[in-house]
Amino acid sequence: MALLRPAVSRLSDTVAAELEKRILEGSLKPGDRLPPERTLALDLGVSRPSLREAIQKLVSKGLLSTRHGGGTHVTDRLEAHFVDPWQDMLKGHPLLHRDLLEFRQMLESQAAALAAERATDVDIDRLDQIHAALEASYNSGDLSTCIDADVAFHQAIAEAAHNVLIGHLSASLMRVIHGHVAGNLEHLHARPQRWNQLQSQHRAIWQAIRDHQPHEADKAASKHIEFVRQSMENSSREAERRQSALRRVGEGVS
Repeated sequence: MALLRPAVSRLSDTVAAELEKRILEGSLKPGDRLPPERTLALDLGVSRPSLREAIQKLVSKGLLSTRHGGGTHVTDRLEAHFVDPWQDMLKGHPLLHRDLLEFRQMLESQAAALAAERATDVDIDRLDQIHAALEASYNSGDLSTCIDADVAFHQAIAEAAHNVLIGHLSASLMRVIHGHVAGNLEHLHARPQRWNQLQSQHRAIWQAIRDHQPHEADKAASKHIEFVRQSMENSSREAERRQSALRRVGEGVS
C-alpha cells in the first residue's frame, strides 16, 4: 500500500498567508499601499516571482487590488459588507442609533479590558502617542482634528486588545458612526464643562490600560459610552425644541 505524502506548501501560499495575517491584525489597513515589490520581497525573504504569485492570490480573494502604475493596495472588503448596509439603515431608522450605542458600549468595554490585560510595551507607547495627540486636539479648537484623534484613540485600544475580530469590527463601527461622532463632539465642544468631562473620560481609559487594570478599563469605557449616549439624546432634544420654537415663530408671522 502506497503511503500518502503530506502536501508540500508552495512558497507563494506561505507568503500569501503572511500578508493575509498582516491585513487581519491591522498592520496593513484598508487603503494602504504595499511597499515596492523589490522592498517587500527582501522583507519577506522571497523571490519577486513568488511574491507576485502571492499577491495575485490575495487579489483573487478581494483583499488586495492592483492598478496599472498605481501599485497594490489593501481593499476594505473585510469592512465594506458590514458598513455599507448599516449606514443606509441608520438613515432610515433613527431608533437603530440606540442599539448601535449599546453594541458600541459592549464592544469598547471589552476591548478596553482586553487591552489592559494584553497590551505590549509597543502598544502602550503607541497609545501614549495617540492619546497625547488627542489631548492636543482638545486644546486646538479644530473639530475636524478632534474627530480624527477621537476615532484613532478608540481604534488603537481595539487593536491593543489583540483580537482581530474586535479590531476589524471597531474599524467598521467607527466608519458607520463617524457622522454621529462628529455631531456629538460639536455639541460637547460648545459646552466647556461637558467637553472637560470628555477629556477626563478618555484620560481614565488610557490610564487604566497603561496600569494594566482590566476591570477599571472596562468601567471607564462603559462610563464614557453612557456619557456619549446621554449627550446625543440631549443634542437631539435641543434640536427638536429649537425646530419647534422656529415653527412657532414662523406661524406667528403674517
